[in-house]
Amino acid sequence: MITTAAVAATAAAGKVGTDVTSRWYRRLDKPSWQPPGAAFPVVWSVLYALIAGSGARALDRAEQEGPQARNRYLGAYGTNLALNAGWTWSFFTAQNPPPATLEVLALEASTLDLVRRTWQLDRNAGIALLPYAAWTTFATALTAEIARRNR
Repeated sequence: MITTAAVAATAAAGKVGTDVTSRWYRRLDKPSWQPPGAAFPVVWSVLYALIAGSGARALDRAEQEGPQARNRYLGAYGTNLALNAGWTWSFFTAQNPPPATLEVLALEASTLDLVRRTWQLDRNAGIALLPYAAWTTFATALTAEIARRNR
């Protein structure tokens, strides 16, 4: 339940911080390999479901190991979700792709760490996070390319 609520809050914060209709965003020079706008809500809906479900499984396992393991996992999980929501604000709201690139690099590192931690607690839950790690890697490349094109 806690992971579902945390992921829902992350999704809501990201939605509030995203404006793909803004003049600024529409005028950005974007690479041809950027997916169409309609793909993003579909992809993120699936990824958020995977993040919530895998987080719940891993958190159950961490709780079995004790309060320290639970707190360590929750810290990594919460950090990742904060970075996840933060990217939309650093990119869309601040309208500044270079700092958003640094933020998404931190998100990518956090995601890889979360996959590792989750995998150690529950292998299947860790596997379920691999699409999130792949998408975060793609988002890093896309953000960096947009920053490069729009100096």
